[in-house]
Amino acid sequence: MEAVEYEKALLLPIKKIADFKIDTTYMSNKQLRERVMSMFMEDASQSLMMTFMSFGFKYGIPLEADLIIDVRCLPNPYYIPNLKPLTGLDKEIRDYVLNSEDTQEFVSRVLSMLDFSVPLYLKEGKSELVIGIGCTGGKHRSVTIASLLEDHFVQKGYRCVNQHRDVAK
Repeated sequence: MEAVEYEKALLLPIKKIADFKIDTTYMSNKQLRERVMSMFMEDASQSLMMTFMSFGFKYGIPLEADLIIDVRCLPNPYYIPNLKPLTGLDKEIRDYVLNSEDTQEFVSRVLSMLDFSVPLYLKEGKSELVIGIGCTGGKHRSVTIASLLEDHFVQKGYRCVNQHRDVAK
């Protein structure tokens, strides 16, 4: 108790000039986080950092991923000789992968699932969400889809980053 009283005395000058005071005695971490966010953030979506990580299954699943999306069912440019050396960062690869009705339907369903679930993660108090998007080598399809997903969520106002773990392998 002596240490607590000493700390209170040390903090008293700061408390007197503070603009906000929050009594955290009976608050959970989640409640404190929500209170601080409501006080200082205009948009709650900014409290969540979304990482879209492309990867190759042959190099292993990223352990930090919260969700894994397998895109090995989509058209593979690896088997087209002039496309093989390119990556999903190149327009030719993006066009090849996205120019398929199956890809369009797949993307639509993934976006529908993520549009529904991301606000639930936010509501639960998650501050970071890592979504792994995997294809065989992590160079073509996964890079294309990770970039597309990032663009979608940036347009919705989320903080996002893309990491292409295996694109250079």
